[in-house]
Amino acid sequence: MSAATRARAFWVTAPGRGEIRPQALAALPAGWVRVRTRYSGISRGTEGLVFRGEVPPSEYRRMRAPFQDGDFPAPVKYGYISVGEVVAGPAELLGRVVYCLYPHQDCYQVPAEAVTPLPDGLPPGRAVLAANLETAVNGLWDGLPRVGDRVAVIGAGTLGCLAAWLAARIPGCRVELIDTSPRRADIAAAMGADFRSPETAAPEADLVIHASGNPAGLVTALGLAGFEATVLELSWFGAKPVTLPLGEAFHQRRLRLVSSQVGSVAAAQRPRWDHRRRLALALSLLAEPQAAALDALITDEAPFEALAAVQARLASAPGDTLTQRIRYR
Repeated sequence: MSAATRARAFWVTAPGRGEIRPQALAALPAGWVRVRTRYSGISRGTEGLVFRGEVPPSEYRRMRAPFQDGDFPAPVKYGYISVGEVVAGPAELLGRVVYCLYPHQDCYQVPAEAVTPLPDGLPPGRAVLAANLETAVNGLWDGLPRVGDRVAVIGAGTLGCLAAWLAARIPGCRVELIDTSPRRADIAAAMGADFRSPETAAPEADLVIHASGNPAGLVTALGLAGFEATVLELSWFGAKPVTLPLGEAFHQRRLRLVSSQVGSVAAAQRPRWDHRRRLALALSLLAEPQAAALDALITDEAPFEALAAVQARLASAPGDTLTQRIRYR
């Protein structure tokens, strides 16, 4: 195998274990691009479930990533946050830095329509936030915040922070970012939100967005919602059962519990938007001058060679890590 056709990819080889394996690249088909990766990002919640082997069998088909190899639970090559440079392919893309929904691999080939060039002004290293920002955009489309709303966001992880950042840009909105760790106060301020602990959060919110990944956070969300408010669930619990207090005042307050998942464009936008347009929006938002504040969400970077150890750490003891970026060169 020549140097031009040699690549390396990260595989989950068994629940809780992973390794980098060689990957052969065939001759480049017409209309395809070869991308040399600069950065990839780890979607902590989803990839943690994949790494631990916790994807429910009922979700094996729906959970497949666009360019996944292998099958759940393992061995599987999984991931969907890749930023790299086109080194071969159509002339109009050659040399462009692009975003692609590809697993962790140092060089890969995909149809040209599967990559999206980064807009001018977007640093490639920040583009690893695009998948989470796209999820946050879809969540706000589902939650329908309005001018002047009181918005509570529970969980100051990457997704919760991005949802708070978007909501705080709506005129008149007062946004509280709620987390059990006081160390997230500075991040909340950078997002344009007030930081609160669950005990000090203001009640009677018009919209509550839950993104903590902890069932206790969803219980808190129900308690903070005002009359006929919406509680939007952005966390995904895999096979974990969740018990909720749906007695008490739940019905009297006529609360709406709404799920949101990025795999489908929100119903309100679906007649006019597709996945490609939504991704382009996320990338354009990341290129805006105000998005420089989002660099604070990228708290860790590691080389590709360390990815197996990084995945194991994030799946068991992530600590204060928000977005984990992987560097390829």
